[in-house]
Amino acid sequence: MELELADPQIDRYTVKNSQSDKTRYLVSVPFEAARQISSLPDAHRCSGLHGHSFLAGLRCALPAGFASYPGGELEALQAQWRADVAQLDYRLINDQIASPTDLNIARWLQTQCRVTPAEQIALQSTPQSGVEIDAGGGAVAWRRYAFQSAHQLPRVPAGHKCGNMHGHGFEAILHVQLAPHQTDAFDAYATLDAAWEPLQAVLDYACLNDLPGLDNPTSEMMSSWIWNQLKAPLPWLTRVTVYETASCGASFDGAHYSIWKDLTLDSAVRFKAAPLGTPRRQLHGHTYTLRLHLSAPLDQVMGWTVDFGDVKELFNPLFKALDHKPLYEIADLADCDTATIAHWILAKARANLPQVSGVDLYETGGCGVCVVRN
Repeated sequence: MELELADPQIDRYTVKNSQSDKTRYLVSVPFEAARQISSLPDAHRCSGLHGHSFLAGLRCALPAGFASYPGGELEALQAQWRADVAQLDYRLINDQIASPTDLNIARWLQTQCRVTPAEQIALQSTPQSGVEIDAGGGAVAWRRYAFQSAHQLPRVPAGHKCGNMHGHGFEAILHVQLAPHQTDAFDAYATLDAAWEPLQAVLDYACLNDLPGLDNPTSEMMSSWIWNQLKAPLPWLTRVTVYETASCGASFDGAHYSIWKDLTLDSAVRFKAAPLGTPRRQLHGHTYTLRLHLSAPLDQVMGWTVDFGDVKELFNPLFKALDHKPLYEIADLADCDTATIAHWILAKARANLPQVSGVDLYETGGCGVCVVRN
């Protein structure tokens, strides 16, 4: 999901927050369920009995003492959220929710969530669509679209690989704000599809450089170009996200650009604070997914905020210190829980990459910690 504790030891929590960083925990739980939405027209494919592989996500801060030991917050939250979501797993959702639209399911999950307030509840009903609601009840719907395109960046230095004509399987995600009174997102999905259809015809199986206004098609320029094409037919558009590859991309919200770069870390850990005899105290490991978020003014010549290649190169010394390494041997890493590692990475990354505004660190799919610089 475009998915995002204080621990019981006050001194450790104070150290984290003295850096002016915000910690948010992110957990996702899949569930299989059937539903029927009788309020839809008979011809609508979702009006009959059908099913989905749903994904329910939760993003929140956690109160002091939430877990039984420092560093156990993510595991405890995941277990609690799994129990909350289990009420819908392998069930007919109509037995719990009279009109089980994506939005109504997300709102129902918000009432069941035992962490208050949950900053965000996200529900994905298909890999291409979903909704997100915030603590105040504000709701956003999103849709994902794929297109196959060629491009080259004409302003990069000689020898830069992106100066060559090449191609990607791009993806674009469009987010729109829903009205406070709305109870479903089906109209929003249909509106997004209709607005996107002309762009799909232009972008798919095309050379992006040939399109007016995209002579320098960086990810940032593509996100704002799509925004400008769609803002008139979609006045409730809040964000356009472009995936250049599965591991990097850019977002534009009408005023600001941000980019991200994903890396995987195969690392060994053990938790010093976990009780003796528990699995987390034992030597174990994860294939972590690390997402670096970067924010910077747009370079008006290059058309990017930061070159993805520069991000990878400048972060590489830190990457080498983490990948295929025993993290418990790092002298100044207080412990190996995901939150502590994420804070450590953010602090270290700023030395070479001051544009880093936050990091997400997932120890398993959809379950991790987001640390954001204030």
